[in-house]
Amino acid sequence: MNVVFIILGIILALFVITFVIYFFNLDMKLIRKVYDFLGKHYDKMKRDKKL
Repeated sequence: MNVVFIILGIILALFVITFVIYFFNLDMKLIRKVYDFLGKHYDKMKRDKKL
């Protein structure tokens, strides 16, 4: 019976975590930080001149 409660607790914890991520739009906030970091990186790169 203890195993059932542990599994239910894990499922509930995962649901709460995913709900918080969805509610506060944390995935898009993280992607924005990554996008800004990559933008700075690629803006510094030298490019070949094209005609």
